[in-house]
Amino acid sequence: MAWTILFIAGLLEIVGVIILNEIARTKKKIFVVFLALAFICSFSMLKLAMSSGIQMGTAYAVWSGIGTGGGTLVGMLIYNESKNIKRVGFIFLIILAIVGLKLVS
Repeated sequence: MAWTILFIAGLLEIVGVIILNEIARTKKKIFVVFLALAFICSFSMLKLAMSSGIQMGTAYAVWSGIGTGGGTLVGMLIYNESKNIKRVGFIFLIILAIVGLKLVS
């Protein structure tokens, strides 16, 4: 259950990054409220995952990896950012590292 909570926390981190991009693109102030909610929920879920048994270093690495990899993938798929094979390869390494942390934890 702790890993599911951590995964959800990572997904909320991606939502926060998307909202940040929307703030930068549109300058709409309402997105700041959504950004605060997304990050509050993300951090709360991260804390819950850590208090459910996942060690701090592992939890933070997985959470930030999901946010980093997911944010990059969203940028490539939705915002037409570069789809360079090297970028894709390094995102794959992030995902591989997350799976590795799950396997050894």
